[in-house]
Amino acid sequence: MNILPGSGRSEHFRALMLLVVTSVLWSSGGILIKSVDWHPLAISGARSLIAAAVIRLAFRREPINFSATQLTGAVGYAATVMLFASATKLTTAANAIVIQYTASIWVALFGAWFLKEKTTALDWLTIGAVFGGMVLFFQDQMSAGHLLGNLLAIGSGMSMATMALAMRKQKDASPFGSVLLGNLLAFLCGLPFMFAGFPGPTGLVALVLLGVFQLGISYVLYSIAIKHVTALEATIITMIEPILNPIWVVLLIGEVPGPWSLAGGLIILTAIVARYTLPAMKASSSVQRDR
Repeated sequence: MNILPGSGRSEHFRALMLLVVTSVLWSSGGILIKSVDWHPLAISGARSLIAAAVIRLAFRREPINFSATQLTGAVGYAATVMLFASATKLTTAANAIVIQYTASIWVALFGAWFLKEKTTALDWLTIGAVFGGMVLFFQDQMSAGHLLGNLLAIGSGMSMATMALAMRKQKDASPFGSVLLGNLLAFLCGLPFMFAGFPGPTGLVALVLLGVFQLGISYVLYSIAIKHVTALEATIITMIEPILNPIWVVLLIGEVPGPWSLAGGLIILTAIVARYTLPAMKASSSVQRDR
């Protein structure tokens, strides 16, 4: 499935835009999950089963090769989903999401070795600025306690990095296979928890939205984009997800974020935009000078 025809530069830009859309879809998870009165692992498993159907339909003509890299990505995906759900129950939501996105550090450290993709000084500067913005954004909710939850969140970040690296490694093969198999694995792990009652009509609608949009379509787009961006780019761009979560809260519930949250969000967006516009402006200026 290829929706990014064109030159290398245009494919890269479109892939970045797909990742932005992916972040928007991922960010709907918080408010939708709150609408489902069910065990968190049951929610995770049910939405993953629906997502697996969406992903298989989107890539129905492409094979699954069950390679070691693909299976590694699948385990990384399933671990990310389950560890994050568990971490959120045992620590603050702010701790869980901020610590999970330490994934960018793991990708930066291991990307050069595993993928031969160089991490630049600008990349490290962007990671630092984004983390600074995230701390500001969640400064009212951050907590030093909840050790087990924080450790699970670290594991979630490591597994998220594993997924990104493994999917990027398959850029010339079938990266979608990792998320398809990962969703099926998450479903099997969540299955035992699904028999302790069932959600009501509102919860069922939220589950469908979670499976189709928040995981299914988002990972279809991610699987396409990862072929045209580095693993670190995929991780950095999707770091806008945490600041998009409160937007849904503002629109649907009317809770307005405070000044620290607004400042942190502005820093995150500025850092990410600058990371991809400054090099392009520099390249454009060099071309004009050469003329």
